[in-house]
Amino acid sequence: MITLEQISLQRGSKFLLEQASAVFHPGQKIALIGANGTGKSSLFQLLLGKLSADDGTASIPQHWRIAHMAQEVATSERNALDYIIDGDQQLRAIEADIQQAEQKENHNKLAELHEQLDTIDGYNAKVRAEQLMLGLGFKLSDIDKSANSFSGGWRIRLNLAQALMSPSDLLLLDEPTNHLDLDAELWLEQWLQRYQGSLLLISHDRDFIDSVCEGIVHIEHKRLNAYKGNYSAFERQRAERLAQQQANYEKQQVRKAEINDFVRRFRAKATKAKQAQSRLKELARMEDIAPAHIDSPFDFSFPEPGKFSDPLLNLSHANLGYGETTVVNAVNLSIHPGSRIGLLGANGAGKSTMIKSLASEIALLSGDFTEGENLQLGYFSQHQLEALDLDASPALHLQRLSPKAREQEIRNFLGGFNFHGDMAVEPIRYFSGGEKARLALAIVVWQKPNLLLLDEPTNHLDLEMCHALTVALQAFEGAVIVVSHDRHLLRNTVDQFLLVANGKADLFEGDLDDYSRWLIAQRKVDSKSTDKHSSSDGKVDKKVQRQQAAAIRKKLNPINNAIKKVETQIAKTDEQLSSVETSLGDNSLYEAENKDKLQQLLQEQATLTQQKDQQEEKWLTLNDELESLQQSLSIQE
Repeated sequence: MITLEQISLQRGSKFLLEQASAVFHPGQKIALIGANGTGKSSLFQLLLGKLSADDGTASIPQHWRIAHMAQEVATSERNALDYIIDGDQQLRAIEADIQQAEQKENHNKLAELHEQLDTIDGYNAKVRAEQLMLGLGFKLSDIDKSANSFSGGWRIRLNLAQALMSPSDLLLLDEPTNHLDLDAELWLEQWLQRYQGSLLLISHDRDFIDSVCEGIVHIEHKRLNAYKGNYSAFERQRAERLAQQQANYEKQQVRKAEINDFVRRFRAKATKAKQAQSRLKELARMEDIAPAHIDSPFDFSFPEPGKFSDPLLNLSHANLGYGETTVVNAVNLSIHPGSRIGLLGANGAGKSTMIKSLASEIALLSGDFTEGENLQLGYFSQHQLEALDLDASPALHLQRLSPKAREQEIRNFLGGFNFHGDMAVEPIRYFSGGEKARLALAIVVWQKPNLLLLDEPTNHLDLEMCHALTVALQAFEGAVIVVSHDRHLLRNTVDQFLLVANGKADLFEGDLDDYSRWLIAQRKVDSKSTDKHSSSDGKVDKKVQRQQAAAIRKKLNPINNAIKKVETQIAKTDEQLSSVETSLGDNSLYEAENKDKLQQLLQEQATLTQQKDQQEEKWLTLNDELESLQQSLSIQE
């Protein structure tokens, strides 16, 4: 089992964990939760041996094999299938030994190695890797593509597949669903339910946690608090604990008041001095119980929309797509006040194309598009984060939209999104991805929309913010169309679904459980039709494919080159940062005579960290451009 005893983790001057303890038993599936910045990912780095505890001990059985989903993006020229199989290091080692034994014609050794290969199911490695790729949304035609040819989100999926390919006793997954659509998430959920080892999972998706995990470890007040059961059970248990904590706190405050009153009245009297001193000692020994902060740091709602039009938007006989490529055909859709629609369908089927068409980001290829006279659109997508002005504050973003708004009104509003004090008026350049996503949502809410178009709004948000958004959407009086892999959000905010599949967008009669069953049936159909997919005229198909590949490379190469350049910069910054952090590990630095050198290193660490954040933001922007372009061309492949 994994044992953490009195662990302290410090970043700069901030303690993430302080004298924290926890035990993880073999075979357990545990979700590690907590607000952004509380140390979840740092705890993973500790378990991986990439980070040392400032105090305390962490022990993992020496024989345990640990697999983890790398957050760094794949930068390999190897084809996707080989990149995934590389996750099985024992398999690759045996293959290398086989190659060496063949060169030496050592037949006895070859027999032994082939037996080892059979023992670890090595002969089926390619089949298992293909199953992982298909489950995570890749196509069979993707197998021979190099890892570098995929956009950022798909390369993260390759990392996930590689982690799942790796035989392990402990699997560490940090936000594995962030780059998945609902189809791939449901597949991953089933895979993890069958996983035999120990699982530690970081996720903001409560339904995913509910389906996979049997225990929760909550990082709160720099401690690791364990709860039995899934996320829903955690919510109930924590609510009960906080209610009891509040009652104990109130009882304690009464006792403190009594003690202080006694001391104030009798301290000066000789006959009572001893008793007063005793009361003071009791007060000093008493463990302070902090008031229970039951409320979330997020508290916002959508303002009541002004006038409505009916319908707000209307599509008639609309073909949607890019250039000459039609992605969704013959769409007829009327959006009325109060409509609450969730879009279902695989990645690349056309959900985002629909959202962008409704938002007028892309024009219809044909058909009629009608906006209501009083339409007030609120549109959120990951691209909205790129449109933020990095040198402007949250308050300035809103002030530009409403020049006549009072500063206090803006500050009060931003407080509901947990932008308090200086954070409301400082440039957002060094904000985290989650903080920028919160600001983008705040901007949408501020504009008082009567129609919301939301494309994966919960990416980068923590559980508390996801909950606050769900509550706000439940009370929203306007219309909502949402694309999300967050089933809790969908279940609680929409009342009908459109299925975008096979070039159509049709009403889906059923709920998310029905959709899960539909997916299973669809996968069976797809697997049967795979062989029939290849054209009888193979030479013509290959010629067309070569032409298409050339066209794609021509358009994608400049972006790919820019991405590689940024990745080189990130690697260099990582190397410099690693060197600084190694220097900071020298205990002599913390002696008085080295104070100036310590301050210099800490400043250098902060500068490099900010530089890396900027580079990663640029990398994400470029990858979004790449993914958008690939989506528009994927229909041709």
